[in-house]
Amino acid sequence: MQIFYTSDIKGDNALFGRDESLHCVRVLRMRRGETIYFTDGIGNLYEGVIKDDDHNAVRVSITAIKPQAGKRNYRLHIAVSPLKNEDRFEWFIEKAVEVGIDEITPLICARTEKKRFRKERLEGLILSAMKQSVKTYLPVLNEPVPFKDFISGISGSHKLIACCGEAYERHPITEEVQGKRDIMIMIGPEGDFSPEETGLAVMEGCIPVHLGTSRLRTETAGVAACCSVYLANI
Repeated sequence: MQIFYTSDIKGDNALFGRDESLHCVRVLRMRRGETIYFTDGIGNLYEGVIKDDDHNAVRVSITAIKPQAGKRNYRLHIAVSPLKNEDRFEWFIEKAVEVGIDEITPLICARTEKKRFRKERLEGLILSAMKQSVKTYLPVLNEPVPFKDFISGISGSHKLIACCGEAYERHPITEEVQGKRDIMIMIGPEGDFSPEETGLAVMEGCIPVHLGTSRLRTETAGVAACCSVYLANI
């Protein structure tokens, strides 16, 4: 199924933005009278009929709505250190959305090498991955947050920190996410969290976890964490 995205919905009518309209009319060559599917990014899957195939502003008449389409039985927030290699960070973002994630926070740690990223580009990747994987919930990408500020502000979640150090007993992530409904996982930079960061996280109630016996790159660890939560809750 090919789905589109728009938040401009009023009653039984929807208006697509320029990019979605161009893709619909110029790339896929859809025309007036054809059936089309789209989402508003907050869980609704719409079926409609194109009533105006203007390549700058496609207008659709809504014929059916499926609320909470594809809703998961858990909520996942991953706080992950940005990477020096932008392509690898973008790969993580794309795959995390495909597997299933609700919120992403770039986490600025002591060993984070790159503290800035192109948010607009990443939001575009998130939207594209949401549509490609036929999801109806658009994940949130937060602004970068220093580790200490982030750790002191989180509450109400099952909080995990994926770390490599052996100062604390680490539990298999699959055991810690089984049956949990509100999960937050922190993934550190290349070189891992500093001992001080891990200690602070534990003091704030985070449970140290591991992702197996292999040492993973940051972006691989992030995707493995998403997959672990997904597979533990299907």
